Amino acid sequence: MTCFLTWITATAVLSTLCVTEMYYNFTINGNAKGSACTLPFIYKGNTYNTCVEFNHSTSWCSTTSDYDKDEQWGECVYEDPCIFHKLLSDPWRNIGFNSTSFAEWPMNDLKLQEGWYQVFGIGGDVLDGTCSANRSGTNMSYSITSCKPSQSSNQNLYNCMLLCSTSSACSLTRQIVNRASCHGGFFIYYLFPTTGIFSTSHSFCSASSCGEHAQCNHDGSCVCDSGLLIPDGFLPKGDSYGCTGAPPSVTTDTTSAILMTTAINYTISVPDITVSEDCQYWTNTKNLSHRQTRDNIIAECYKNLSSQIDDFSTKELTRNVVEKVLERFIPTAHQQLSIGSSNQDELVSSLNTMLNTTEKLVSALVKITETSYAINISLPDIEIRVLAVGPNSFLGKTSVINTADAQMEIDLIGISKSEMNKGHAAVSFVSYTNIPSMLNRSFNSETNMEQTLMSTLVSATLPKTTNKTLNKPVNFTLKHTPILNPDHIPSCVYWKETEWVVDGCTLIKTNSSHSVCSCDHLSTFALIMQINPTQSDQLIVLLNTTFVAVGLVFLSLALLTFAIFRGNPRVTNPALINLCISLLLAHLLFLLTQHFLQYIQPKQLVCALLAGVLHFLFLSAFVWMFIEAVLLFITVKSLSKIRSKQKEALIMRCLIVIGYGSSLIVVGMSAALGPNGYGSDKCWLKEDRGFIWSFLGPVYFILACNTILFSLIIFSIMVALTRLNSDVSQIKQMRTIAFKTIAQCIILGCPWILGPFTSSSKVVEILFLVLNSQQGTFIFLVHCVLNQEVRQQYKKLIGVLFIPSESTITEVQMT
Repeated sequence: MTCFLTWITATAVLSTLCVTEMYYNFTINGNAKGSACTLPFIYKGNTYNTCVEFNHSTSWCSTTSDYDKDEQWGECVYEDPCIFHKLLSDPWRNIGFNSTSFAEWPMNDLKLQEGWYQVFGIGGDVLDGTCSANRSGTNMSYSITSCKPSQSSNQNLYNCMLLCSTSSACSLTRQIVNRASCHGGFFIYYLFPTTGIFSTSHSFCSASSCGEHAQCNHDGSCVCDSGLLIPDGFLPKGDSYGCTGAPPSVTTDTTSAILMTTAINYTISVPDITVSEDCQYWTNTKNLSHRQTRDNIIAECYKNLSSQIDDFSTKELTRNVVEKVLERFIPTAHQQLSIGSSNQDELVSSLNTMLNTTEKLVSALVKITETSYAINISLPDIEIRVLAVGPNSFLGKTSVINTADAQMEIDLIGISKSEMNKGHAAVSFVSYTNIPSMLNRSFNSETNMEQTLMSTLVSATLPKTTNKTLNKPVNFTLKHTPILNPDHIPSCVYWKETEWVVDGCTLIKTNSSHSVCSCDHLSTFALIMQINPTQSDQLIVLLNTTFVAVGLVFLSLALLTFAIFRGNPRVTNPALINLCISLLLAHLLFLLTQHFLQYIQPKQLVCALLAGVLHFLFLSAFVWMFIEAVLLFITVKSLSKIRSKQKEALIMRCLIVIGYGSSLIVVGMSAALGPNGYGSDKCWLKEDRGFIWSFLGPVYFILACNTILFSLIIFSIMVALTRLNSDVSQIKQMRTIAFKTIAQCIILGCPWILGPFTSSSKVVEILFLVLNSQQGTFIFLVHCVLNQEVRQQYKKLIGVLFIPSESTITEVQMT
C-alpha cells in the first residue's frame, strides 16, 4: 500500500512538469499590438482563464477583460519575446542621418514584419522620443512619447503614443507602440508595417556608440567626426556610417583593394581571395552528371579557400570585409559538408575546418576598447554577434546576446575584471543556420545511437581575452528546429573534435519550442536527441524495469519476514533491517526517476535533488552493510556472550546516527564542494571532473574494510573450532551467520566493482544491472529461504491460513 501511494504521489507531482510554458505577458499579431493577455476574459458570454483556439488556427487571448465588448485580441506566444525577437539594426534609422541623396530615399517600413523588436547596433538602442523632420532616411519618421504603464498584469509593459514627423508638422497619431523592459537592461518594441520609418537613437553615448569616425551627441544622434562627411548617395549599413573627408578613390592590385581617403590617415584592406574558374563553375552549377569530379574540385576549393583566410585573418578586419569573406566561404563550406555527409571522417574534418576558420575571422573583428561596442553580421547561413567591453563600459553585469534562433547570457563584465584581463574582454556568438540537416547522424561510435540535431549550431568564444575562465556558467537558449516530441528529451551537447559530448553542459529547462542549456565552458553547442533507440538500448530499458521491480517485491517480502521475526537475532538484526529499508527506497526512487525521466530532466533542480537523495540512500545501504560486518566481527570475538555483547557494542540509537549520519555528511560535503555535480542526463551523479568518486570512493573504501573484517572473521571462526569443540551448536550457529553475512556483502558489494566498466561493454552493463537489481532477491534467499527456522514458521502460518482446523472439520461432518 505504501509503495502504491508513493507511486501515485510521484505521478501527480511529475506530471505537472510536462506542461508547456506560455507567456501570457505578451502577444503577437491580432489587433492588440503585442499587449498582454487579460485573464480571465469573457468570450461569447463564457469566462476563460487561459488561451483558447475558437475561430482561429492558433491559440489566442483577449487583451481586455471583455472580448465581446472590446474585441481586442492577440495570439499567445510559447517563447519569451525578451529572448526571441527580431533586431532593428539599420544605422540609417538614427536621427542624425539626414541624407536625401541616396537612390532609395525616402525609406519606409511597409515591408517590416509585425512583431517584437530590439533596437541594436550603431543606429541606437531605443526608439527615439523627439520630433524632427527629414531624418532617418525618410520624409516621415515615427518616434514615441508619453509611455505609461500598461493596465495589464505585465508590470514591465508600457503603452507609448506614436509621434509622426513630416516636413510640415509633428503630431500625435492614434496608434500605440508597446514597449517592454527585459532582463539584461534593454527594451523590446512591438512594431508593425507603416508608410514611414521608426527612428532610433542612443540612450547612452560612448566613444564607440556610432562606429568608426563618428561620434554620439547628447540627444543620441550620430554624426561624423569633425572634417568628415557621409558621401552623397551613400546609405549606411552594417557597423559604419562611411564617414570620409572626400569621395573615395579605389586602387587595386593582385592582393588587395585599398580604400584611400585624403582628409584622414587610414586605410581599409579588403582581401582579394583567389578563386579558380573551376571552383566558381562547380560551386554554382546544378549539373550532377560528373558528381565525382565536382566533389573533388569543391573539396580542393574548400581547402584552398580556408587556407587563404587563415593567412590574412591574423590582422584586424572590418565588419564589411568579414561579411564579404563569409559570403564566399560559408556556401562553399555547406557544399563540402553535404559532400562529406556520407563519410564520417570527411564530415568531421570539414566541420572542424568551418568552425576554426570562422572563429579566426570573427576574432579578427575584435579590437581593444575602453568602453564597449557591438558588431552584428546577419547572412542567410550565419549570424554573428560580437560584444567587447573595456574598463569604462556601462553594460550591466549579465550581457544578453541574441540571434534569430538562439540567445546567450554571459557575465562578460565579470570576466573582464579578472586580474589578467585588466578590464578588457570580448565575446563572439555565432549561429550556423541550415546546418542540422547535414549533421543528422551520430558522431559517437561508442554508443551506436541514432541521434538528430534539434537546433542550430551555436559557437561561443572569448577572442583576444587573456584569461578565458568563466566566473559563472553561461546559459544558452536554443530554438528547436523541429517541434519537440513530448516523448523525447533533448540533451545539451558540445562539439569535442570528433563527437558530441555532454560533459559540463546541463539541460535546465525545456518546452515544445525551446530549451535552455547551462554550460561551464565555451565551445560549439547544440541540442541533440536520441530519436530511435537501438534494440540493445530498448532491451536494457526493459531489463532494468523488470528486474528492479522483481527485486523490490523480494525486498518487501524480506522486510515483512524480518518484521515477523524482529525479536529473533538468528533471523535478523537492526543493521539488516535498515540495509533493506535503504535499498528498497533507493531502488523504488531509481525506478520512478527513470520512468518519469522525460519530465524530470528538464527541471534541473528536481533532477539534482533526486540524484542527491539516491546518493544518500545507496551510501546508507553500504554503511549499514559495513555496520553488519562490524556486528558480526564483535559477535565472533565473543562467542560465549552473543546477545549481551551485541547490545553493549552498539545500541540502536547509535546505529541510526552512524548508519544515516555518515552518509548525510558525505552527501553534504559533496554538494558543498561540487554543487553542479548532481543531475546528469539520467538524474544521477555527473561523471565529468571526477564527481562520481564522491560515491565510488566511499563504496570501495567500505568494500576494502569489509574484506579485511571478513578475513579476520574467518580466522576467528577457525580458531574457535579448535577451542570450542564441546559447544558444537554455538559454533554451527556462528558459521551459519558468518556465511550469510559474507555472502550478502559479496552479492551487494562486488557488482559495484563493475560500475566504471559499464560504458565499454553492453555485456558488462547488463550483468551490472541484473546483479544490482536483484539485491533484494538475494537477501530474501539467504536470510529467509535458507533459514530453517523461517521456513518452519512460514509452514505453520500457511497451515493456519489454508488448512482447516480439526474443529472445523468435525462441525462440517456433523452438519
